Amino acid sequence: MIDIFTYGETPDEALFARKSSVTDVRDTVFEIIRDVAENGDRALFAYAKMFDRAELTSLEVTQEEIEEAVSSVDPDFLNVLLEASANIRNFHEKQVRNGFVLSEQNGVAVGQKMTPIERVGLYVPGGTAALPSTVLMTAIPAKLAGCPTIVMITPPQADGNVNPVILAAAKVAGVNRIFKSGGAQAIAALAYGTESIPQVDKIVGPGNAFVAEAKRQVFGRVSIDMIAGPSDILVIADDTCNPSVVAADLLSQAEHDKMASAVLVTTSRPFAERVGEELERQLPLLPRAEIARISLEANGKVIVVKDLPTAIEVSNRIAPEHLEICVDDPFAYLSQVKNAGSVFLGKHCPEALGDYFAGPNHTLPTGGTARFSSPLSVDDFIKKTQFTYYSAEALSTAAEKVACFARQEGLEAHARSALARKGRNDA
Repeated sequence: MIDIFTYGETPDEALFARKSSVTDVRDTVFEIIRDVAENGDRALFAYAKMFDRAELTSLEVTQEEIEEAVSSVDPDFLNVLLEASANIRNFHEKQVRNGFVLSEQNGVAVGQKMTPIERVGLYVPGGTAALPSTVLMTAIPAKLAGCPTIVMITPPQADGNVNPVILAAAKVAGVNRIFKSGGAQAIAALAYGTESIPQVDKIVGPGNAFVAEAKRQVFGRVSIDMIAGPSDILVIADDTCNPSVVAADLLSQAEHDKMASAVLVTTSRPFAERVGEELERQLPLLPRAEIARISLEANGKVIVVKDLPTAIEVSNRIAPEHLEICVDDPFAYLSQVKNAGSVFLGKHCPEALGDYFAGPNHTLPTGGTARFSSPLSVDDFIKKTQFTYYSAEALSTAAEKVACFARQEGLEAHARSALARKGRNDA
């Protein structure tokens, strides 16, 4: 079911290429966005009936609905939500940054001020799996950044209500404006605004192919966090690990999506074979076994390498969303990791800890984009504005240098702008 390759003996195409069955949804998404931009709430009601089988009469979730949902949720789960939110808040508080001013004695001051984004929209999936964890991971950094307006949008169930655990997580995270809509139409509503839903300045949160494409198309009108693709995991393990544990970790991502990717990099072929046997044993035990099996067959693989430094090299080339280093001394290899969204160190640190509880964000760069992007953070909800002050005396000293630079670039008006404050109009 899962292919085993040997690094150095297998063409790179087989090791590093990721199969895809992506359907082109651009035209469909374009028409949905156009419809919502033109018809507002009316379009959203129609799409809720079409895609969610929900007959809606209003889009905003009421406070009564939120309170009723919270009261229906298992109290033990509520306690877990509270503890997880505390961990997430503690981690992200360390990301909060202040501006700075560099002031010199000669009348120069330069600096940077930090301003929260005014209006942000949080997209929370509710399709094949409701994700209250996504509520915490998007809302808490936005709250810490100080964003004045935070709205959440999530698909309704067929009965017209929002999944209670989603609303409970929103209550815990402090989100108080929640709207019922999903898919590309929800992204369009946030980008353009409707009679009920306020237009926002930035949209964050994961979703399916339609959501990802909609975010791509509205980017520029609004900001987005990233184009998130199917989830992926890479596990580095040697033969001192428990194969059943490693198999369970691979399945934790394979069950997400048929196009998710689960990769094991190991120093032992016999261990690789034992993990393969464990995958076959554990798969039938999963409610989402069909999804996980298709994922493993499409994008799952095991790569056998000569040693752990080579395993890190392979991982850096793949640039996984989630990287587990399941060895006895994982910190010995952490400094060598260049490309990964989030790293889980040691034999007792499953990726699921990061999804729900540990504190670091689980909204991560997928599909190899960890080569150039980072996890969602407080910074994603902040704008940085530079400022400069020069006194008359300071400008007098700098003006000739500015003019020299401007003329080197052939921009005479720039030069004159600097010199004009000295009373000069020379060419």
